[in-house]
Amino acid sequence: MLTKLSLRLRIFLFFCLLAAGGLAVSALALWFSYAREGNPALFDPFLFAGIVIAFGLLALIAGVWLLFDDNVAKPIERLSAELRARAHAGVSSNMDVQTAKYLGDLAPAAAGLADQLSHKTLSVAEAVASETAQLAAEKNRLTALLTEIPVAMLLASPNHKIVLYDAQAAEVLAQIAHPRLNAALEDYLQPDALYAAYSKLVKTGQDVTCTLTSIDGAQSYSARVKPLGDTPGYMLIFDDSAAQIAPDAARPLVYDFDLLNMSASDSFEAQTIEDLCFVVFDTETTGLLPHKDEIVQIGAVRVVKGRIVEGERFDMLVNPGIPIPAASTKVHKVSDQMVQGAPEIGEAGRIFHQFARDAVIVAHNAPFDMAFLRRHAKRMGVEWDHPILDTVLLSAVLFGASETHTLDALCDRLDVEIPEALRHTALGDAVATAEALVRMLPMLKAREITTFGAIITETRKHGRLLEDLN
Repeated sequence: MLTKLSLRLRIFLFFCLLAAGGLAVSALALWFSYAREGNPALFDPFLFAGIVIAFGLLALIAGVWLLFDDNVAKPIERLSAELRARAHAGVSSNMDVQTAKYLGDLAPAAAGLADQLSHKTLSVAEAVASETAQLAAEKNRLTALLTEIPVAMLLASPNHKIVLYDAQAAEVLAQIAHPRLNAALEDYLQPDALYAAYSKLVKTGQDVTCTLTSIDGAQSYSARVKPLGDTPGYMLIFDDSAAQIAPDAARPLVYDFDLLNMSASDSFEAQTIEDLCFVVFDTETTGLLPHKDEIVQIGAVRVVKGRIVEGERFDMLVNPGIPIPAASTKVHKVSDQMVQGAPEIGEAGRIFHQFARDAVIVAHNAPFDMAFLRRHAKRMGVEWDHPILDTVLLSAVLFGASETHTLDALCDRLDVEIPEALRHTALGDAVATAEALVRMLPMLKAREITTFGAIITETRKHGRLLEDLN
């Protein structure tokens, strides 16, 4: 059982046991000495001696524990976190061995091992890059070809989740809602005709022509459902004449074929890290008081199968309905002129809610940003009942509660660069948070924290950090 406790807590318990043992031995020694004398008049002197010994012993043990915690326990915790970051998160910066200077040769030895690991990893990466250069070039040519073909096409898994979409399909989906990998087609299309076409496809193994209607009933599409041979799932092709595709709105091919084999799960807690879809977001506001200030910008990116999905970004200015203070504009660069004509929070929140559908919402100091959204939930006509993950708490789990857990400090530890022009913009901070999250996920797995439920169990141990921040 004790192995599940943190190193620092185990050391603290050890010193508590030492203090309890010392007090017990001292008390017994004094009691036997008093009993042997058999003189009641000596009770007060013995009691006074016991109190002095108790306070002196506790002070001595507490002082030694504080020195041990600062110079041994914390450096070991920091050293192990840095080693995990280099082993599993791709961090390559030099280790700070001075933080563990009282551990003898352990820190330099660990730094040397980390350097060797980095060199070997770099060599392997260069070899893999060299071998896959031709494959990457062919993929780029295929992407360009599919982007230019005037047909809107996407691939879906057997449970009707989006696995791949091309530029034209992105335009079709964008007429309804943001295109998203691993999103259910039912978020975009009325399901009855789609299900019927897929059932017929499964029975016949042949192409099926159908007419599909957008979820809001405003648009209809002539479509074909095609089998994928031995591969599970199907291809959905839209008639480009019905899609009204803008010719100048090309986007890259977006896909993850691992999604074809994903099984549906009713419980977020039971899902593994690899199967989770994350929406990492940040807001910029008129001030720091969620009960009265307003959002002026929302930025978000999606993380699927442990990687940031390029092209699936949310970046929206929001009209707060009140003047933006000059001090706030100086920080996030959003002015009153910029938000003129932008949607108000009710509309912006509804659109963002759709973007974050069926995903774990991630933010750095999430209670702050979520408080703004939840305050206006009725205006948006939505419920913010998503699972929430906070990168402040993830940082505490992986690097120790005693470290600094600002976004800048976390990014420094994980070699995440935030361009100065994007710092304190909603999208820029969301991208930085997502990059940090992607680097931390393998570190969690290395510590055998593999499910969302396990992550939440660990982060709850550090909830006090958020109370202090807010």
